[in-house]
Amino acid sequence: MARLTIRIDLTGRGAIGPGKVKLLELVGESGSISAAGRAMGMSYRRAWTLIDGLNRSFKLPVVTTKPGGARGGGAALTDLGHDVIARYRAVERAAAKAGALDLAALDAARANGSPRRGRSTARGAARGRTSSMPRRDRR
Repeated sequence: MARLTIRIDLTGRGAIGPGKVKLLELVGESGSISAAGRAMGMSYRRAWTLIDGLNRSFKLPVVTTKPGGARGGGAALTDLGHDVIARYRAVERAAAKAGALDLAALDAARANGSPRRGRSTARGAARGRTSSMPRRDRR
């Protein structure tokens, strides 16, 4: 089934999409940037870098952290973090609803897995051409 993926470019301040929103949701559930990153198959450094970028993208942070130590550290979503997730999911639902008929039409028109003329081959795709494109003369 065809599906819609939304990426929101923030004016001059980065972007937010399904991966970052999922990371925020997991931080909220686990209370840990490290655990959220592991759940998504990424390193702590990558997860922390994404969270730091999100925090810098907004006037207020979306995630707060407590330093580790004997009692352990942790991370928590701020009110803004919860709001960012809710607004992103609302945009996602509205876009999916608005595009449902077009997505269904695209899905119905797709090939059923059989190779068709003009589709790229693995070798040709790696070079940026389809099987029906002529080779360029090399000089």
